[in-house]
This record gives sequence, structure tokens and C-alpha cells, in this order.
Amino acid sequence: MGYSKVIIQTMDSRSQTVALAALALTCLGTLACGNASADNTRPTASPAAGATSSKPAETPADSTVTLNESQLRSITIARVSERDFPVERRAVGHIDFNQNRTVSVYTPYAGRIVATFADLGDEVKKGQRLFTLESPDFISAQSNLISTAATFEQTTSALARAKALYEKKAIDQNDYESALANQHSAEGALRAARSSVAIFGKSAAQIEHIEKSRNVEHNLIVKSPIAGRVTARSAAPGLYLQPGNPPAPFTVADLSSVWLVAEVPEDESAGFKAGQRMSVTVAAYPQRIFTGKVNALGASIDPNSRRLMLRSEIKDPRHELLPEMFANFVIAVGPPERAPAVPVNGVVREGDGTMSIWVVGSDPHRFTRRSVTIGLTHDGYDEVREGLRANETVVVDGAIFLSNILYGGAT
Repeated sequence: MGYSKVIIQTMDSRSQTVALAALALTCLGTLACGNASADNTRPTASPAAGATSSKPAETPADSTVTLNESQLRSITIARVSERDFPVERRAVGHIDFNQNRTVSVYTPYAGRIVATFADLGDEVKKGQRLFTLESPDFISAQSNLISTAATFEQTTSALARAKALYEKKAIDQNDYESALANQHSAEGALRAARSSVAIFGKSAAQIEHIEKSRNVEHNLIVKSPIAGRVTARSAAPGLYLQPGNPPAPFTVADLSSVWLVAEVPEDESAGFKAGQRMSVTVAAYPQRIFTGKVNALGASIDPNSRRLMLRSEIKDPRHELLPEMFANFVIAVGPPERAPAVPVNGVVREGDGTMSIWVVGSDPHRFTRRSVTIGLTHDGYDEVREGLRANETVVVDGAIFLSNILYGGAT
């Protein structure tokens, strides 16, 4: 009996353990179901009021704006008309001497300067004295002229006597031909001597005077070959000169015309040709426009600046354009383009780089934004190549005000 009791008690304890385990599982299931139900009924939390989205703002689908009477006073509207837009290129350059009318005055022979008669900037006439030169070569040429002139006179006289004697059979033919040959040789030497003196700038009358007077001039007078202005001078009394050695003693330029020299980029060089009109402005005369035509183009691109030289020659009778002045060039490279035009204040550049304008419809308070293609700009107007027709009404001032309203930046 004692053993059986023990067995029974043991079985009762196991039953109790199983019952408790089952109860625990039941409670856990109930809690899990309750939590799931609570999760299913709890509201979703919204982002904080101050949080911002990383997605960029989108352009409003509605591109129209309606203004009240007060806002209308902030804009100006007008009807679109067509205008001519010149096709031009801009360049920089400078003013230069007309090299075809600029002369470097050198001496034909070596010598020492005795005196000068013109200074830098002086206006000189053609044939006016610039300086005098004591030249051994000039003295030698005159001496040779006097000598050959005397020889020519002597041989001419001898030929006349020989001819008379030959006609009377007083001399043989050989003597007569010798006299004739001597006279011809003397005549050739005289012509060469006259040419040698003429190189020094002496006229035929002056050369004849030297022959007859038998007087040698010691100083050579160097004169200006053209009328113009002395633009450079290196001459000074006592300076010994060699013919052709730079710098020239004097440089004289005719400033009645000057060169306009422009430098254009290499990538634009194909659009330029002779005959194109150009307008030039300089800082000294900001309100003046000097006009000309391209009459010469460089034969090659400058290897340092990678630019092409263009040149125009214009008249400058009042000597207003001075060489080496900096100049701005506008060169017409094609016929003008005619297209609808809008003032620059009527065009808005959008954030993506596109251009837009605001068009007025039938309702004067309602404005519609329209994308357009802009071309050239001239005299404060933009050329509209696409997106607009003539006679449409657009905002010509205050377009940015409408764009701000569209994007919420103004009211």
C-alpha cells in the first residue's frame, strides 16, 4: 500500500505539470494575438513638420498666371514686330600707319650729319630739307662729274678738228675713227657721272650747274620724298650714317589715311573675306563710329595668338586716329536676319538653360509661359527664331515678375 500511494502521488504531480504547461501556452498565444491586433489598428506616424524631401521640386504643370489690377501695373506688354538682326563678329585690334604711305628716309651714301631741320611730330612738305650730310662719296661723285664733263668737251672739240682734217685728207681714216671713239667714250662716262650725282637727289638743272660752275658742294641735302608727318627720328648732328643701316634717320608718314588692323580667332577665320563692312570704336572718341571695309586678310594664322589679321584702310583727314590706339571692331559677316523681336527684359532664362516669354491671350489678366529659341541680340532686342510669331502680344518688361509668381516666389 505504501508503494502504491507513492506511485499515485507521482502521477498526480506529472498531471499538474502538464496542465500548467498547457495553460502557459494558451496565455502566450492570447498575448501574441492581442499584440498583432494592436499593431493592425495603430495609425502610421507622419514625417516631422520640419522634414524636407530629397526629391527636387517639379515644374508646375499649369504655366499660366492670372494677375489682378494692382499686379498689372508691375508689367508692360506690347505687340511683337519683326526687326533686322545683323550677322556680326566682334574683334579687337589697333590703329596703324598706312605702310604704303610711310617712308624711311636713308642716305644713299655714308657720311656724317652736319645739321637737322625737322623734329619728331613736325609736318613736312615734299622736297623739304630734313638734314644735311657731309659725304665723301658725294664729293667724289661731283668731282668725277666735273672731270668727265671736261673730258667730254675736249674729245668733242678734238673730234670736230679731226673731222675737218679728214675731209681735207690731212689725216687718215684711222686717226679720225680714234677721235670719234674717244668722244663716244667720254660721252658715256659723262652720262654715268651725271647718274651718280643724280642718285644724291640732284636735278638735271643742278647737275648742269655743277658742270658749268666747276664748284663742288660739300654737304649733301637730304629731303623728304613725301608730304606728311615726322613719325620717328634718330638723326643728330655728328652722327655717322651708313646707307640702309637701321634705324632710319627720319621716318615720314602720310597720315591722311590709316590702317585698321583687327585680330580674329582662328575658329572664326573662315567667315571673313575681303569687302565686308566693319565698324570701329576707340576709347578716345567713345561716341564716334569709324567705318571701313576689309581690304586685306593675313596669309597665315599667328602661331602665338592663334588669330588671323584683318585690315582696312580709311581716310582720316583730321588726324584723329593715332597709330597704336586700341580699337574694338564689329564686322558684318553676312546679310541681316529678319525675325520677331522681343526686348531683352521680356525674355526669362530658366534654371535648365531654356528661354521663355509670357504671352497675353484673350483675357488681359491671364498670361501663359512659352518656351522659345533665342538667336542674335541687337540694340536691346532678342531675335526669336522659334516659338513666337509677329503681332502676338507679350510681356516686354516684368517677365521675371510673372515667373516668380508661377514658382511661388512673389505675389
